[in-house]
Amino acid sequence: MPSLPEWNVPAAIRPRAADFPFDLDRALSAVVGLHAIIPSDAYTANTLGTERAGNAVLIDDGLLLTIGYLITEAEAVWLHLGDGRVVEGHALGFDPESGLGLVQALGAIDLPPLPFGNSSAAKTGDRVIIGGVGGRIRSVAGRIAARQEFAGYWEYLLDDAIFTEPSHPNWGGTALLSSSGELIGIGSLQIERSGSDDHYNMMVPIDLLKPVLGDLRKFGRVDKPPRPWLGLYSTEIEDKVVVVGIAPKGPAARAELKSGDVVLAVGGAKVTGEADFYRKVWALGSAGVEVPLTLFSGGATFDVVLHSSDRAKFLKGPRLH
Repeated sequence: MPSLPEWNVPAAIRPRAADFPFDLDRALSAVVGLHAIIPSDAYTANTLGTERAGNAVLIDDGLLLTIGYLITEAEAVWLHLGDGRVVEGHALGFDPESGLGLVQALGAIDLPPLPFGNSSAAKTGDRVIIGGVGGRIRSVAGRIAARQEFAGYWEYLLDDAIFTEPSHPNWGGTALLSSSGELIGIGSLQIERSGSDDHYNMMVPIDLLKPVLGDLRKFGRVDKPPRPWLGLYSTEIEDKVVVVGIAPKGPAARAELKSGDVVLAVGGAKVTGEADFYRKVWALGSAGVEVPLTLFSGGATFDVVLHSSDRAKFLKGPRLH
């Protein structure tokens, strides 16, 4: 049975029970460790690995919330409780727009779930706790450093992400708790602070889960047409969107795009940045729509049309139980 590595948060940044008006230890007991096993032939195996570890948060009886990349294409999931118990889990659902994923426990957990808060009310400067499995010694007392847009290189965009400091060392799937003990976000990434050796954690706001939770529980996905996926990785350099990688067998690969190509326009409309690029593509329609791009490469400007795909069709589905 897989185990999780031992580690602790430095004592100086751990939360203290006396600083909060709720039962801190009870709240943090809802955060469990997560270990996922992914087949070696899975589409995401080369980029995300075949063993993934992080955290998950109990939000209902036997239902846990985590960050979706930990459980994408998982064939086995193990949940490590703070008291030492290990329970098998099942990757229940994934929402690629928010990046959130659900896990169903296949055994009894018998812990109090965390109540949802209102992430839209959280503001810069608010005190928060970033909770990891193991209670206070693996949790961080911090603050919201920023609320702002986040564009991810893998065709991902949050309009109003939450950034926290100091950074949690095992951020994936951590619980972002408000100062009143409510769940307001889930840990996703660690990001370098510009001009510094310090880091932020990027958190997915819990309000993004609320309208899709029913669909994820029932169908394992959100019941609406998926966004068009191009299968490229990009970055923004001086307001220019530059291709830095191509997903195998995806639309960009079929159209023979390559690293170094600069995206100038979508459907003739100038692209002003990475977030603008994604929004222009998604505005064309759902997966399968033709996406006309204007590119610059090797000193030449040219047009190409990509036949977009549904990314989920490239992924292995959850193992049935």
